[in-house]
Amino acid sequence: MNQSECHTIAFVGLGNMGGPMVENLLKAGFSVNVFDLVPELAKQLESVGAKAFSTLEAAVADVDAVMTMLPAGEHVRTVYLGDDHGAKGLLNLVQPGTFLIDSSTIEPDSAKLVAKEAAAKGLSFVDAPVSGGVAGAKAGTLTFIVGGTDQAFETSKQILAHMGKNIFHAGQAGDGQMAKICNNLLLGIIMSGTCEALSLGIDNGLNPEVLSNIMQQSSGRNWVLELYNPCPGVMESAPASNHYAPGFMSKLMSKDLGLGMQAAANSQSTVPMGALARNLYAFHNNNGNAELDFSSLFEYFRSERER
Repeated sequence: MNQSECHTIAFVGLGNMGGPMVENLLKAGFSVNVFDLVPELAKQLESVGAKAFSTLEAAVADVDAVMTMLPAGEHVRTVYLGDDHGAKGLLNLVQPGTFLIDSSTIEPDSAKLVAKEAAAKGLSFVDAPVSGGVAGAKAGTLTFIVGGTDQAFETSKQILAHMGKNIFHAGQAGDGQMAKICNNLLLGIIMSGTCEALSLGIDNGLNPEVLSNIMQQSSGRNWVLELYNPCPGVMESAPASNHYAPGFMSKLMSKDLGLGMQAAANSQSTVPMGALARNLYAFHNNNGNAELDFSSLFEYFRSERER
């Protein structure tokens, strides 16, 4: 499938990430049908050229591809496979030959199940979770981590390339999800450690901007220091300097760390740092910070000092 063959895409799930991704598809010249359980989100995209639909069935009728961006595995299973109340899923709604991409971050077993059921109906499906956050979605510089057959991966690139800068083939169905889980487990650990180190420096009289610059040019260098500093006022473009407006919500980091714990239990892997990061985020979220950017964990360390 190239762009000349794929004229119309249905996009399901229009949250902080989905909306900007739709806009980039529109800029690339695709016709995009949009659907969300919150109708206002679909309506908002009509102003930039999308076609809003009030039902999933109408949105995915007569399209060349469907892309989904949903909160959790249960939502992906329901949207693709239907529910116990008789609602049909995508696999029973789309036309033969429709290409399917799920960019949610979910447990690998759900992605494998959808891929298996899609293949049974002669449909191609890839799991393609993303990294890069809202800023990457807006700029079209996301990283897509794809699980699926070699042929399905090649097909997916013709669509994903218009929303992302890096597109990796992690392996077969579900492997995209597993790679994303490993990445976000590490990200949660790195953010926790960076917040801790900056807070320690501040407690001992260091200027956080000076300390950040020192660590960025030293062995503590990491992505958080380079692009996403969690200390307010250090990096103008970071959520921390905008009252921790997400971004990537803290509750989503907690969800992804939970997926990491689930995967570790399944494979009997040892993940002590990931477990500690998950506990820190759980405590932070329970104190009313779930909707803030995940870098707001920095405020946990500052508030603990004040106790």
